[in-house]
Amino acid sequence: MRVSLVIFLSLALFPVNIMAQTLPAPAIPFPGLSTEGTMEIPRPAQGPTIPFIDLTVRNPESGREVAFSVQLLLLLTVITLAPSFIILMTSFLRISIVLDFVKRALSLQQAPPNQVILGISLFLTVFIMWPTLDSIYQNALSPLSEGNLTVQEAYREAEAPLRLFMYNQMRTKPDNIRLFMAMRGLPRPESLADVPTYVLIPAFILNELTVAFKIGIMIFIPFIVIDMVVASALMSMGMIMLPPVMISMPFKLILFVLVDGWGLLTDQLVRSFV
Repeated sequence: MRVSLVIFLSLALFPVNIMAQTLPAPAIPFPGLSTEGTMEIPRPAQGPTIPFIDLTVRNPESGREVAFSVQLLLLLTVITLAPSFIILMTSFLRISIVLDFVKRALSLQQAPPNQVILGISLFLTVFIMWPTLDSIYQNALSPLSEGNLTVQEAYREAEAPLRLFMYNQMRTKPDNIRLFMAMRGLPRPESLADVPTYVLIPAFILNELTVAFKIGIMIFIPFIVIDMVVASALMSMGMIMLPPVMISMPFKLILFVLVDGWGLLTDQLVRSFV
């Protein structure tokens, strides 16, 4: 029985012994040992080195570092408030309000979506504000990037065309400027240079709201007439349960398309800023 077990184990391990004799195991070199007559295992190629980023917080060593940290904080704050500047200090405010009035006057609920209205307002704003934006780039941003202007000088150069644009919208009716100057107790200005920027911006916002609502009222009047005619017709026919908006909306859309409403509206909006 013992002899049979020994023979069985010898036959089972015979292929392993043959492979061990025919295929020598590769030797892995160790430090300090000779590598002659041995086969090294090929190492995989190293991938690209990823740079190490280290963010540390430490106490400032000088007043210049403190000033730089404050400037960086102010820059991040300005970037965060940039959408508000675009909305309130450009033509975006008037255009977006007027387009929303058009949507409500046509009794439209979902078409066009609000994202489309905001997109139209944005590109019309770029079209109207392009001379001002180009002046800011040529006189402020480009010299600042080339190192010809300091930050304070670039700010003054960028502020001037934007102030001129806001003032041109109130040139014929400076009542809002007088209002805010009186609330601050400032003397009557003789020119645009005498109006501070913190007074000009809220005056411009009130002026844009007033003009936008005036345009919206003029847009609403013809569509209200259509609603009244349709409501009277339905009332005379005894169709009290039928919503008048459902019947008047197709007529308002037909009228708006026949008179080229989008073209007229865009033309008048752009001309209102000239």
